[in-house]
Amino acid sequence: MIGEIGTYGATYKSLEFHGSTIENMDVAGRMTICNMAIESGAKNGIMEPNKATLQYLKDRNVAGFDVVTSDPNYDYEKEYFFDMDDMEPQVACPHNVDNVKPVSSVAGKTITQAFIGSCTNGRMEDLVAAAEVLEGKQVHPDVRLLVIPASAEIYRKAMHSGLIDIFMDSGAIICNPGCGPCLGGHMGVLAAGEVCIATTNRNFLGRMGDPESEVYLANPAVVASSALSGEINDPRD
Repeated sequence: MIGEIGTYGATYKSLEFHGSTIENMDVAGRMTICNMAIESGAKNGIMEPNKATLQYLKDRNVAGFDVVTSDPNYDYEKEYFFDMDDMEPQVACPHNVDNVKPVSSVAGKTITQAFIGSCTNGRMEDLVAAAEVLEGKQVHPDVRLLVIPASAEIYRKAMHSGLIDIFMDSGAIICNPGCGPCLGGHMGVLAAGEVCIATTNRNFLGRMGDPESEVYLANPAVVASSALSGEINDPRD
């Protein structure tokens, strides 16, 4: 979406998401999209709650709220339509989140680090997607694969479900919950010339370390598959 409207395409506006993909999406995915609306400059991102969202609230004993929906025949400033049926996994290339290309156009790019985690892709659903790719395989010897669960709760669930064993058996490095190298803070900060493919939210120049490094953004399955081969690739292949 940001590849279409640009980094500043929704500055101080509200983004509203609809469609069958949104309706059938789990809560983790819906949270990520709404939170990351800010990457296009938006003031906020909203979705009408689906069954999964209402069940999520019920399971946490949240009650006494009204479901808000859009007014009938509301006139939006702009509308964009995206066909998800045959869409390739998308990759945001250096050095901006709107430099978006299908994974096939950047396949073969050599990487030195892969990072699965952060507020965008560190939830259980994301870890499961990565583990399905990594199970029974080994990370490329020239790649550091970092896995950082988004919270302590998710870390515990990953341990009890066997995901951590899968990651460790593949050669991944498991770090404590948090942001990690996303903002160039710690655990995987890039050196000059290094290339990272990450599930994080931003890939600006110098964001994850040295300004002579590069960061590509992708989904957990793409990152995991790339960690195995040592180069960006499509996990569906």
